[in-house]
Amino acid sequence: MNWFESVFELLKYTVPLLVVFGFIYFILNNYLEENFKLRSLDMKLTNQTAITPVRMQAYERVVVYLERISPSSLIMRIHKSGMSSRLLHAELLKNIRSEYDHNIAQQIYMSNASWELVKSAKEEMINLINASAQKIGDNADGVELCKILLDITKNVEKLPTQIALEYVKKEIRQSF
Repeated sequence: MNWFESVFELLKYTVPLLVVFGFIYFILNNYLEENFKLRSLDMKLTNQTAITPVRMQAYERVVVYLERISPSSLIMRIHKSGMSSRLLHAELLKNIRSEYDHNIAQQIYMSNASWELVKSAKEEMINLINASAQKIGDNADGVELCKILLDITKNVEKLPTQIALEYVKKEIRQSF
């Protein structure tokens, strides 16, 4: 046997072996890839099932927050007869900030755009209350502050809380 025949004999066994090995590798690789994709999808669905109620609760809490910081709601809850405008002003701002601090973690479950509108609504409501308080001065009665605040809100087409609320509701409808 010469050298050429020996190489040919060796190739006769190794080439089919390499073809079979390549085919098995290809099939096994595809199977494992598909299995990984299915497991990933299953994990996502499981996580989605667990997170969806928490996300919905976060949206609900933000909706309640936006409703609670609207001027009419704030006035109804906070104003007590005999309050000075200075005290009412301070209580209104304290309530808005306190409610915001209580709901700040909800941003984890919301889009950045929604949360930015919620933050903007908070800041705009604070600015609105501050502007109303500056118009009447510190020595006025709380009722005067209420009147000014409600008059200003009547002249605004849409309050920042309404804009944020509409956007959040739209996002909820799209997500769920």
